[in-house]
Amino acid sequence: MLVVAIFRALNPGATDREALYALLHDAPEYVMGDIISPFKAAMGGNYKDVENRLQAAVHIRFGLPADAPPALAKQIKKADRQAAYFEATELAGFGRSEARQFFGEPSLAAFDLEQFETLIRPWPTREAHDRFVAAFTTLGGQ
Repeated sequence: MLVVAIFRALNPGATDREALYALLHDAPEYVMGDIISPFKAAMGGNYKDVENRLQAAVHIRFGLPADAPPALAKQIKKADRQAAYFEATELAGFGRSEARQFFGEPSLAAFDLEQFETLIRPWPTREAHDRFVAAFTTLGGQ
């Protein structure tokens, strides 16, 4: 959800369909687990291929073309990296300079998000589920 809010802040003209891609950007983690990029690289093999195929299947299942347009994928990646910065500094105990080394400098737009304090805090499972489904429905997910 934080990624969608940052994506919207960085791309104010984005459509709901584009934001739906952002909402679903980590869907393969439901199947494969959340594995950080350095481990993915160390694992080698077909990991990234499998992840990409799962992502395409999720997109198709929910009424989107299999692959997000490259420019959109780049915008989502930027929002994801900024979300990672805030998760690192607000939740994982990273210092700001340390987080900048890993994730880059966040843009000012991300600091001005409405409801940032709500979005950055962990939610109980049921609340996270309900918020995700509500966002999915609002963005036109089927």
